[in-house]
Amino acid sequence: MHQLKDEFDFYLAHQDSFVEKYNGKVIVLKNHEVIGVYQSKAEAFAEVAQEHEKGTFLIQGVSEGDREYTAAFRSRVLPVQW
Repeated sequence: MHQLKDEFDFYLAHQDSFVEKYNGKVIVLKNHEVIGVYQSKAEAFAEVAQEHEKGTFLIQGVSEGDREYTAAFRSRVLPVQW
């Protein structure tokens, strides 16, 4: 699993150049190289998983900022009625 963290760190270090080339696309990284560019994560997985072992590549949406790799969870506390 450290391999995927290493690939993600590579993405972060080069995010600006990836945005210039691939903004709005999905890239697949393996061994610090872009091995594919796709329109969706599903398409990327379907294609790349045919030739590469699952867990050996990172599928990453490309955009400015952190919206492609962060998630926000919100909850509401509802009052309890007795």
